[in-house]
Amino acid sequence: MSINWKRMEELTQLPGVPGAEGEVRQALRKHIMQYTEETVQDHLGSLFGVLRGKEDGPRILVAGHMDEVGFMVTRITDQGFLKFQPLGGWWSQVMLAQRVEVVTRSGKRIPGVIGSTPPHLLSPDARKKPVEVEQMFIDVGASDRKEVETFGIRPGDSIVPVCPFVEMEGGKRLMTKAWDNRFGCGLALELLEDLHQAEHPNVVYAGATVQEEVGLRGAVTAANTVEPDVFFAVDAGPAGDTPGVKDGFGELGKGVVIRLVDRSMVPLPAMREFLIKTAEQEEIPYQFFVSQGGTDAGAVHRTGKGVPSAAIGICARYIHSHAAVVDKGDIEAAKAFLRALVKRLDTDTVAMLKGDEGICR
Repeated sequence: MSINWKRMEELTQLPGVPGAEGEVRQALRKHIMQYTEETVQDHLGSLFGVLRGKEDGPRILVAGHMDEVGFMVTRITDQGFLKFQPLGGWWSQVMLAQRVEVVTRSGKRIPGVIGSTPPHLLSPDARKKPVEVEQMFIDVGASDRKEVETFGIRPGDSIVPVCPFVEMEGGKRLMTKAWDNRFGCGLALELLEDLHQAEHPNVVYAGATVQEEVGLRGAVTAANTVEPDVFFAVDAGPAGDTPGVKDGFGELGKGVVIRLVDRSMVPLPAMREFLIKTAEQEEIPYQFFVSQGGTDAGAVHRTGKGVPSAAIGICARYIHSHAAVVDKGDIEAAKAFLRALVKRLDTDTVAMLKGDEGICR
């Protein structure tokens, strides 16, 4: 199933840390308007296009999240270096010597690098210890604080990783920043594109939330705005197929991911069976996943009287770092899976998911 890879490239290369997703939202709105003029946006900035199949059909909410892990400028030193605060879950050992861009209030992107004391100047004991984030800084090439300020940089400005969109050798895999979760944003657009001239029995809200990486915040306001009957979080989770990972779940090239459980949610038994049955009947490759992380489904399923929810998507290597690697075939499988799920949902199926039979199965 074909994917608009150029659009995926555009989305991954945009800056959008938690709370500063404006450029991503602007791009999403541009693409959404190609398929529907009806949009819904909450007061935090989550945005969805609306496609009405049957007006009285179930409300199906499908969401990626706009934000990527990044940083915020907290202080400028007298020597012209930037101190910063991580936004989202970072491990300090993947940060040193990596390129970044500071996004000023005017939208200008200023290149920099995360620095620390070089090993030549460290004591033998210090070289054996990981560098804490508090010891790191960002060098933007300035001589002092005043020069940094002339660049337009101020505390509160966002900082994003730098990694170009690269097709890897062999043509099967793609490397870039922000697959977590511009993948989900792109897939929501693929769904709108597929359904805007197709018959379906639902009212579909497809788009993306904000501030997922700092506590699933946009998912709450989005759910309160849309009041969905069913929710699908479309997200990229960590792959477990690299050296050093013991008993890992999730392999690149093995298809769409169905989460059995994570720290934020246990899917209803009927939802799990609905996902598996759909994948098998549509002959879509799938794999199970158990995660110590969470997704927007963990927030949405607790809203209102409870919303049957699931997290679906793909595995990505090296998420929450500057570069992540995904498999094209997995993305194609996820697109086919999401389309099939939405088209199979109808009033009776949603009633089953919500009712005693669905809860107790």
